[in-house]
Amino acid sequence: MQFKFKIQEIAKANKSRLVLALDLPFQNPNSSQELISKADAILEQVYPYICAVKINNHLVLPLGLFDGIKALVDKIHTKGLLAIMDAKVNDIGNTNQIIADYYYTAGFDAIIANPFIGWEDGLRQLFEVSHRQGKGVILLTYMSHKGAVEGYGQTVIDSATGASVPQYLVFAQKNVAYKADGAVVGATIPEKIKAIHQVLGEEVPIYSPGVGAQGGSAEAAIKAGASYLIVGREIVSAENPAETARKFWDLTKLV
Repeated sequence: MQFKFKIQEIAKANKSRLVLALDLPFQNPNSSQELISKADAILEQVYPYICAVKINNHLVLPLGLFDGIKALVDKIHTKGLLAIMDAKVNDIGNTNQIIADYYYTAGFDAIIANPFIGWEDGLRQLFEVSHRQGKGVILLTYMSHKGAVEGYGQTVIDSATGASVPQYLVFAQKNVAYKADGAVVGATIPEKIKAIHQVLGEEVPIYSPGVGAQGGSAEAAIKAGASYLIVGREIVSAENPAETARKFWDLTKLV
């Protein structure tokens, strides 16, 4: 089954739009067991309120892909959830394929990539290896930080029409053309979510990071067209992660 339908089923079963970004703060890499224990504890507390977990270099670098991360991904799966690797893949096609092969061997269900690299000898190999294995590719379309305007927000010339258009709308069109499994659009810019959603329709779901710590509003993102909310620091740094996750779940749950 295609990734976007798998996560849709889990979201419906859990009545949850939440993707936990398990991004823990830096700590002494010699205390990896402590880091694993903390990640496990947060997962154990919040899993009833989420549909997937996103992992990035916050954990991969200190724990190692096959030393600590694979066990964590296996645990995510035992909770009935999916695991997304926030690799922001951004290289030539052969390298992208090998990157994906390693992450999928470790058990990840989807990978995040950067559309700036283009299709031929870039994203094509990533999509081919992913969809051949029933995995998903989620494309950065407008990131949540302020500096995103310098890249995703720049005005470019559409090569097909010669018209001046925002880069993020070009990327939205590529999401549809490439049959992407999701588009990342920051919750900090709901007007961009709305504009991108008008291009994507129901073909490509929107994943919105930046809720809470970066100032994004969960309600505004959902209203603008986001299907899923990626929430990290607001939950993982909370005194009571389960209570914080439950509040987001109550606020945005599927009915």
